[in-house]
Amino acid sequence: MQTLPLGTEPVVGPRPQFREERTLVGLDRTEIADRLKGIGVPEKQCRMRAQQIWSWIYHFGAKGFDEMTNIAKPMQATLAEHFEIGRPEIIEALVSVDGTRKWLMRFPDGNEVETVLIPEEDRGTLCVSSQVGCTLTCRFCHTGTQRLVRNLTPMEIVMQILVARDDLGEWPTPKEGRMLSNIVMMGMGEPLYNFDNVKKALKIVMDEGGISLSRRRITLSTSGVVPEMKRCGEEIGVNLAISLHATDNETRSRIMPINNKYPLEELLQACADYPGASNSRRITFEYIMLKDVNDTDDDARRLVKLLKQYKIPAKVNLIPFNPWPGSDFERSTDKRIKRFSDIVFEAGISAPVRKTRGEDILAACGQLKSESEKKRKSELLRELKAGQAEAG
Repeated sequence: MQTLPLGTEPVVGPRPQFREERTLVGLDRTEIADRLKGIGVPEKQCRMRAQQIWSWIYHFGAKGFDEMTNIAKPMQATLAEHFEIGRPEIIEALVSVDGTRKWLMRFPDGNEVETVLIPEEDRGTLCVSSQVGCTLTCRFCHTGTQRLVRNLTPMEIVMQILVARDDLGEWPTPKEGRMLSNIVMMGMGEPLYNFDNVKKALKIVMDEGGISLSRRRITLSTSGVVPEMKRCGEEIGVNLAISLHATDNETRSRIMPINNKYPLEELLQACADYPGASNSRRITFEYIMLKDVNDTDDDARRLVKLLKQYKIPAKVNLIPFNPWPGSDFERSTDKRIKRFSDIVFEAGISAPVRKTRGEDILAACGQLKSESEKKRKSELLRELKAGQAEAG
């Protein structure tokens, strides 16, 4: 895999702005064909034209119709008159010293989301957001301190992937050696509270005629929206990750209020019943390590017992807590995390410790957007104070 430049800000090229009601991004082929029919393209041509446009947007990464060389110039002009492709405005595009990349992007209504690429030796994983803000208020998550503004549309979810591939230079869609090889729906928001839009966006991403990412390379993370989990397996078919973070209902309800609605017993049974789960497609359980809250030997043993009791093909990702001002929690010690990991490993369940990535650019787990907004507000306040001092 190509090595990413470290500690530098990537060059962000011009990004044509768009009006959401005119863009073709996020539409399926049938919807594109219907739009074409609506502007007078002969019905017999609509399906063929839709396929051409689809390929140019998702295989070649075209940002304008004038790039579509197998479409005659008069038709290019007609398309440009009625439709747009474009990209969101990029507020920040940063690269961490460890190679992690983060994009803060703004959509036409002014709302912003963050997307993070985590590079590794053999792959690159893009962490994609599904909502503006979050409604779950998990107490350990700084992103969760933001109020929920709205769901993202399929267009806005797909555009996060297009932006990343623009900056990585991965057009046309490469068959091998992709820097963006995996997607995790683990950014801002709860994907299963935006099920239909997430489903439509991921179907576009998986389509072999465009971005062409296998469902085995896509993981959807949920805090445990039990009624939608089965649908996710049946209708999308991607890998499942569960934000677990505790092994008893009392603790989990205290740090994750959603547990009051869908307690551990219901959640774990839904995991056991998840369509497609097997030893070759294990469910990932994310477990944030909180000092003196959920990190004891008994917690580790109870976790093993639960996974075996429900016969869940599982792996566990242990996540060191990323402290933030005002948080009630501390990160477990490295020694305690290792001991927890060893207990789970010794029981025959994989339990690696996730390396914290992108802390210097506020891209670590649980930091998305909230820290960036705080930083920008702080900088703005300093500028205002400096201006007032000069004026005085």
